[in-house]
Amino acid sequence: MNRVIRLLIALCALFTLPLLAQNVTGTWQGTLKVNGPQGAVNLRTVFKISRADDESLKATFYSIDQNPRPLNASTVTLKGSALKITIAPLNGTYEGTVSSDSNSITGTWTQGGPALPLNFARATPETAWTIPEPPPPPTPMAAKADPSFAVATIKPSDPNRPGKLFTRQGQDLMTINTTLNDLIIFSYGLHSKQVVGAPSWADSNKFDITGRPDTPGAPNNAQSKIMYQKLLADRFQLKFHNEKKEMGAYIITVLKSGSKLKASAPDSPPHALFGGSPDGGVNFNVGNQTLEDVANVLQGVVLDKPVVDQTGLEGKFDFILKFTPDATQMLGLRPPGPAPEPGPDAPPDIFAAFQEQLGLKLESSKAMVDVMVIDKVEKPSDN
Repeated sequence: MNRVIRLLIALCALFTLPLLAQNVTGTWQGTLKVNGPQGAVNLRTVFKISRADDESLKATFYSIDQNPRPLNASTVTLKGSALKITIAPLNGTYEGTVSSDSNSITGTWTQGGPALPLNFARATPETAWTIPEPPPPPTPMAAKADPSFAVATIKPSDPNRPGKLFTRQGQDLMTINTTLNDLIIFSYGLHSKQVVGAPSWADSNKFDITGRPDTPGAPNNAQSKIMYQKLLADRFQLKFHNEKKEMGAYIITVLKSGSKLKASAPDSPPHALFGGSPDGGVNFNVGNQTLEDVANVLQGVVLDKPVVDQTGLEGKFDFILKFTPDATQMLGLRPPGPAPEPGPDAPPDIFAAFQEQLGLKLESSKAMVDVMVIDKVEKPSDN
């Protein structure tokens, strides 16, 4: 009998040992190779994984060669040797397999495109990379400030450079590959169908813009729009008047069962990002945004008509909306050619996703919508 008990204990230890060996707390570092306009680029990447007070796993992400400012992982899960880490503000996901000795992880990084190989080694005090101290966050501009550009450069875009971007670096505002229509749509929160009388070059000539405000501090989203509005008036000589027009639109309302939205934490980073998945679906990752902000993004990027928020919900929200776009949606972000066929596990269309995931209704209807009628506009003046 004693021999049988000893054998059972030995077997239990044998099967338990690999599970206990999967210790992922510590510092992990690996190099992500990405292809950019100038060729392949190696990006040093670090995860620092630790235990939270409730013994769940948490992680801090660093991309040393891009931005030393750390980002907290949204979720960290470890099932056996399978590790998964998501970074919501980046729409990024890492999935890897921890080695039996817990000293390496083999896996891939996905961020709105194909999965890229990314393998990690456990860092020691001798091998750990030096992580630069991040610059202090810019001081926010005074809430009541009415900023303009103190100086701004407008240059024709490189025709070989892909993508489109509105961003802020510290206090400075920047755009890449933006047309006059892009600038109007962003600055005034409009859909392209709400802009009437634009010249033929308004959707073909692309510009890169860099400018600094005349007011101390980093502008928020509303202040950035004000600055671009003044730039359009000054450098593009934009003059217009507004009219009301009934047209097809998408209306957002709350379902009778109630909204499923959760309010943002006051210090959560604002973002509205899109990421793809191999099954043909899209993740719309929203953080610290009002529903009016969400409507503006949807009409500017996803949908073919203006979007009107009629929920009456105040405040800012965080959510991830998973949906499968149809052939009319997301045309500006989709590569040339037909849309990929959705896989068997693809998420629902955006209308069903709104109801199931957000407790909101997005439906096509008609509404009286503000329309910008352009009276005058010119190509931008020299810098």
